[in-house]
Order: sequence, then C-alpha cells, then structure tokens
Amino acid sequence: MQLLLATTNPHKIREIEDLLTGSEVTLVSLRDFPNVEMPDETGTTIAANARLKAVYCAEKTGLPSLSDDSGIEVDFLKGEPGVYSARWVEGSDEDRTLAILSRLASVPDDARTARYRCVICVAAPNGTLLETEATCEGRINHAPRGQNGFGYDPIFEITAATGTAPAWIGKTIAEAPPEVKAGVSHRARALRKMLATLRNCRFRL
Repeated sequence: MQLLLATTNPHKIREIEDLLTGSEVTLVSLRDFPNVEMPDETGTTIAANARLKAVYCAEKTGLPSLSDDSGIEVDFLKGEPGVYSARWVEGSDEDRTLAILSRLASVPDDARTARYRCVICVAAPNGTLLETEATCEGRINHAPRGQNGFGYDPIFEITAATGTAPAWIGKTIAEAPPEVKAGVSHRARALRKMLATLRNCRFRL
C-alpha cells in the first residue's frame, strides 16, 4: 500500500516513518512533487486541518494521501492552545512552551492536566476519506526537561493516565526514549488505528 505523506514538517516525517517501519505501508514524500505547496491550515478544529491537507494533496498528486494534525490541550487554559498549538505564540517551539509555563506559573500540580490530541486522515483521489483520532493524557511540568521529541514534549509530563510503565511516570515525553514515546503518543495511537482501518477498508483508495 502506497501513501503520500502530506506534510513538510521534518519532525513529523521522521516520527511517522519510524512508526510505519515494518508495516505494509510505503510512504511517498512531497519532495517528489516540488510544485505542490501545502495549503494554509484554516480549519477551526484539528480534524478539519487534517482533512484539508489530505484532500488537497490527494487532488494535487493523484495519490492516496495521509495527513495528521495535532495539538496540546491544557485544561486550565480551557483547551488552549488546541488547534492553534503550532502558532499560538509567534516564534519558536521554545517560545510557545515558555508561554504555557508562564500562564501556569502559580497553578498547582493537580490543576495542570493536559493532553495531546491527534487526528490522522487518509484521503484518496476517488473521494474516499478515512479518519482516526487518539489522545495522550498527561500534565504540564514546571520547567522544560529532556532532549528528545519536539514541540511541547519537554513540558509534557507522563502520568499514570498516560498509560505507560510506572518507571516513566514523572518524566517528560522529551526525557523518554523513542520506543516509549512510540508506545504512548497521540500520533502513534492514531496511526495504529489508521493501519487497522486500512487493513479492514472495503473501499479502493
């Protein structure tokens, strides 16, 4: 099964490629389509943005296209940054993580709950559309820690609700090795659901 990976984000490309290693899916890169520029993410939900990118790339390339969109939802901030996670604050990933820490500076641990949410969409040129969604529950730490991962990973703390081995509780996603993140991350969970959906799909992509 061949799918176009509808993203230019190098971190997402590497993570999705690693997660699909050994599967029946072969990924095609947008590097093979230099004239295709990704559309603006104008959706008001994570699902809408995933759908927008997948449908656009399928139409432009003639290939079934896989896209993901994700964000972090902080309960104390009423679900923000959510769909705007990548552009909530101008600047770098570090600027955005520091902005969250500033907003939560006086908030106690039990009120710092948060989750990563991911929606994966596969769109085909014939109009077939498949979607899966998953979350990773956790908590916002008090300071960045760890060198692995990207985005908000240095401040996203693993808790019992994350669903991983007790040894990693209290660590951030950025402190965990890739194999631990692959077991619990929102993107990994949504992708595993999508692989199962594709295996059972009765439609031609």
